[in-house]
Amino acid sequence: MSSDEKPDGRPAAPRSLAEALRARDDASLAALLRARPDLITPVPTDLTQLATRAGTRASVVRALERLDRFALQTAEALAVAGDPASYDELLGLMAGDDGDATVAAALPRAVATLREQALVWGGDDRLRLVRTARELLSPSPQHPSPTGLGPTVQEATAGMSPGRIQELVAAAGLPSTHDAVSAAAALTALFTDRERMAKLLGQAPPEAREVLSRLVWGPPYGQVTADPAAHLRWLLDRGLLLPTAPGTVVLPREVALHLRGGRAHRETEPVPPAVEPAGPTGTRQGSPQVVDATAAGQAYTALATVEELLKDWDEGGPAVLRAGGLSVRDLKRTAVALDVSEPVAAFWVELAYAAGLIASDGEADERYAATPAHDEWRERPAADRWADLAGAWLAATRTAGLVGGRDAKDRTLAALGPGLDRSVAPEVRRRVLALLAALPAGTSPDPESVLARLRWERPLRGPQQEDDLRSRLARWTLQEAELLGVTGRGALSSHGRALLGAPEPHAADDAARTQGSQDVPDTPGDKLPVHHRAAPAGAPAAGTVPPGPADPQARAAARAAAARLLAPLLPEPLDHVLLQADLTAVAPGPLQRPLADVLDVLADVESKGGATVYRFTPASVRRALDAGRSASDLHAFLAAHSRTPVPQPLAYLIDDVARRHGHLRVGAASAYVRCDDDAVLNEILADKRSAALRLRRLAPTVLAAQADPAALLEGLRALGYAPAAESAEGDVVITRADARRTPPRTPPEPVPEGPPVPDATLLAAAVRAIRAGDLASTAPRKTPGTPPAPGELPRTSPAETLATVQAAVLTGEALWIGYVNADGAASQRVIAPVRVEGGFVTAYDHTADEVRTYPLHRITGVAELADD
Repeated sequence: MSSDEKPDGRPAAPRSLAEALRARDDASLAALLRARPDLITPVPTDLTQLATRAGTRASVVRALERLDRFALQTAEALAVAGDPASYDELLGLMAGDDGDATVAAALPRAVATLREQALVWGGDDRLRLVRTARELLSPSPQHPSPTGLGPTVQEATAGMSPGRIQELVAAAGLPSTHDAVSAAAALTALFTDRERMAKLLGQAPPEAREVLSRLVWGPPYGQVTADPAAHLRWLLDRGLLLPTAPGTVVLPREVALHLRGGRAHRETEPVPPAVEPAGPTGTRQGSPQVVDATAAGQAYTALATVEELLKDWDEGGPAVLRAGGLSVRDLKRTAVALDVSEPVAAFWVELAYAAGLIASDGEADERYAATPAHDEWRERPAADRWADLAGAWLAATRTAGLVGGRDAKDRTLAALGPGLDRSVAPEVRRRVLALLAALPAGTSPDPESVLARLRWERPLRGPQQEDDLRSRLARWTLQEAELLGVTGRGALSSHGRALLGAPEPHAADDAARTQGSQDVPDTPGDKLPVHHRAAPAGAPAAGTVPPGPADPQARAAARAAAARLLAPLLPEPLDHVLLQADLTAVAPGPLQRPLADVLDVLADVESKGGATVYRFTPASVRRALDAGRSASDLHAFLAAHSRTPVPQPLAYLIDDVARRHGHLRVGAASAYVRCDDDAVLNEILADKRSAALRLRRLAPTVLAAQADPAALLEGLRALGYAPAAESAEGDVVITRADARRTPPRTPPEPVPEGPPVPDATLLAAAVRAIRAGDLASTAPRKTPGTPPAPGELPRTSPAETLATVQAAVLTGEALWIGYVNADGAASQRVIAPVRVEGGFVTAYDHTADEVRTYPLHRITGVAELADD
């Protein structure tokens, strides 16, 4: 009979977490490593090391933070139960004396989750919470338990004198005992006996029962005076209140559980709260077609806004603050230019940055500017450009909603500055959109129900307040998704669903989506609902959402699918405008790129909306002439792209500005003005407004100025003239603005929340390595004498090592060796030697799962494995 079996042949109960892990299959180990990726960095050498790492405080805290509310309540109940506790005892703490069918149905899933996370081990008759988790969740005066329970009678009476404990036993009507331990046990037996406890409390004064009712749900501590009232004395004399310090008393855990009806929690939440539709329950917010059309319109607006931002920064944007980021003044100016509020402007700026469209140029006078990727992006189809923006938003850890707040050092958080990364942001965004995807198509959620669901799924992620980080991220997600066109009228659009990778809903399943996931079986034998079934091996932990496809090809496929669904909903770019007699042009829709670029130079945007109105002014026409266009070019351009005849006032405006354009020439003297018509120069000199330019005549056709050429140009234009700049060779300088670009830049990398989730290949290799290392450390050996302690290498002489290895080559047996590599790292391995020659042994290494060659002088010792 194996030592790991009971006399009846059943497997023996594990004696430690390491033994419990050793009994798992590979799929279960892979699920543990996937759920707690910090355990795999670096890969443990064996299962004992894995169990030790799983019990460290940092790892346990991280695992507890990723539990949903009911699984956490289950762990809290185990922390106040006996160690070990049976499943029936745990069920009593969760469901109470009267029982609760919903809790009973959900508890197997919660226990399975705790087991999968290696927070609980042992069979149903001996459930053990890992020691670190028990220390974190058990009640103590410094860290009260969320259950509101206090210490047990045994713990509260640990420092009490034996005589005082005997007095409590006698006052409670129990026979005296021989020692303090048995006395405490007698009190515990009384307090846990429902009938005898009810009889004892029936004798209590009404005031005493009122005191107990105030302490029963916590906190269990109270204050008493040196001479307590009679009803308090009655409780103290019978141990229903026990002193913990001078003037402080506590309600023992057993008494509280009796008063609570056996419940560890005031309210258990076995079922996640439903995400309710906005408005009256059951109402539909709109058809999917209306939602998609609304979202597509907002997606087009988002593209136009980002393009306008990039156009505003095309020649070089705001300066970078010394501490990094955008100044408050520049953010306000950007908000005015985009005609949005400052928080919304911060969102668009951060979105363009996350998509890699803007960055700092890295110059000495550092400024923000468009990147080379912007030029490629703007030439792509509109739907593809939107998919790039939405994909960058979904994966970004930078959080625009924090702009304007304060960091830990009370410094203002600036847009594009440091301190805006929140690792949990992508997960929250995806989870919020996943909850929207679970609603019937076209239905928008009630935001408060979304927040309630998120708090159930991650109850330890910050304080339970409205302004905790996850709640704020969820609110910002709903707002930003609407701005970006992922949602329309609050409901998830079809292209937003494709971007998330969620399947399309079916009409037959609409009702099931609103309540089906919340249903609870009527009887314990019924099939468990989705949220209560044990997760399959390798599935994400309950209440979590994968951070999106890890494969770049999968992410690209999701973006491509979203672009395909959005493309038919976006308006087709137009190749024409409608010219009007009031010197305006109306673009009834989005314009093709070349037409829009030229029109932006030739006219000023007057209003936006479904149609864009451009206004032609002398300054805008002069801007086009400065860019190298001639009057004939402008006439031909307008005639080619207008569905209406070119109005006469517009033709006159172009000809008039062109006639005067370049009549005056400005060059560098410091600066000079020359003109073939000396009457014009006389007019300038006679104008009092030109005094600031400090002009003087050098020749009948030349004036000199002490102002620089740029100031002279601006001054003469302010006087109503249309001068042109002149080069050193006497040619007219074309003043087309040069687009400013940064050197090639990559988008900012998201800041991960802890170690990344390992992929299937890494998990399989890690499980294989852990299994092999565990075999090397636990396999029985034919080693004479005392075997080495755990972690120590076997020791044999070189002659013994060589002889044993050579014998193994002949017999084909496996050996256990201690090995020290060239870096001095020691390890234990199980090898099957193939040949020995030249001071090296070639063997199949079970630990590495490959054939390797080892120098014999680096083998510290060797032992044969036992036959079994």
